[in-house]
Amino acid sequence: MDVNQRKQLLEQEFYRRFGCSPVLWVQAPGRVDLMGSHTDYNQGYVLTMAIDRTTWLAARPRDDRQVVIYSLNLEGGGPFSLDRITPDTQSPWTNYIRGVAAVFAAAGYPLRGFDGLIHSTIPFGSGLSSSAAVEVAAAQVFTLLNGGLDIPPVQMARLCQQAENEFVGVNSGILDQYSSLMGREGHALLLDCRHLTHQTIPLPEGVQVVICDTRAKRELTGSEYGERRAQCEAGAAQLGVSALRDLPVETFYRREAELPDILARRCRFIVEENQRVLDLADAFTRGDLAAIDRLTAASFIGARHLYQIVSPEMEAMMQAMRTGPGVIGARQAGAGFGGCMVAFVHRDATADFAAHVQSVYHRATGVMPGVYPAQAAAGAGRLVLEAENV
Repeated sequence: MDVNQRKQLLEQEFYRRFGCSPVLWVQAPGRVDLMGSHTDYNQGYVLTMAIDRTTWLAARPRDDRQVVIYSLNLEGGGPFSLDRITPDTQSPWTNYIRGVAAVFAAAGYPLRGFDGLIHSTIPFGSGLSSSAAVEVAAAQVFTLLNGGLDIPPVQMARLCQQAENEFVGVNSGILDQYSSLMGREGHALLLDCRHLTHQTIPLPEGVQVVICDTRAKRELTGSEYGERRAQCEAGAAQLGVSALRDLPVETFYRREAELPDILARRCRFIVEENQRVLDLADAFTRGDLAAIDRLTAASFIGARHLYQIVSPEMEAMMQAMRTGPGVIGARQAGAGFGGCMVAFVHRDATADFAAHVQSVYHRATGVMPGVYPAQAAAGAGRLVLEAENV
């Protein structure tokens, strides 16, 4: 579906639901972490990339303090009042919009209601930050409908993270929202999650990022994610640091015997993974393909044995990716427990690689995976698709 077809689809459904046309269009991309599983909430580093899979939100302002929101991807939706924002158990996906409204209001920003329709090309529950893209798109609409509120991008990312943490109930880091807002075309971001700054890292010449979706869905509100975070925080406290980010690898190796076995394994993964982020950024800059292979393989081994976030579907996908033609390296993406994985492939072998992965994974699991090349995309913002009057 090209841009014009997508626009026409939303316009037709918007008119069917609301009897009028949208006057404001915004987009927010998903993201894939190229290295740095679970390092974000440990105040570490992540090599992240906004991708050309996006959430669009078409909107028209209202004057009655109501938000009426629907999606072309998910059932449910409907109205809620900006004067009494409560969670919706019937259409829980709307809580990502409600949560953004709630934290904006608590921060003192004026809000205007709107009719809105969402369409996303980001697979849901796959680890590509579909929820953060919805939050960021909603934040863009609330901002633009109020004459362009002066909210710096980092502050907007914090507010969207707060909505996910406090309103939705997922105790995630800021990686997803920051990536969606700050993405840069053709580049990865080396994100410092403590200082909320980044460096842009060019992708290696001739290397294609390929996302491989296991189609094994994840639910981050489950116990595993919160348990891992609590274990990391306990390990950091026992070692006398504010976050695992503060421990160089060699220092941790000298002290890990001070920790109970389970905490030692969790913390070892994070400390080593944090260093792998910096090493992979350097490998990208130097075009060191052998280092990309070594670092991605080590990341997956750590995710399997130390952090224990690898599912059977991920094992099958890793086998399919690692044996594919033109593969340079492959690893998990997102929080693990299913979802998507990522491979680095010689660009001229992309089609053969995709066909191989689909065939091998399908034979192993009976499930046809989603396999698609991903381009590094620009961050969220207004879509200028037609004359707009807001």
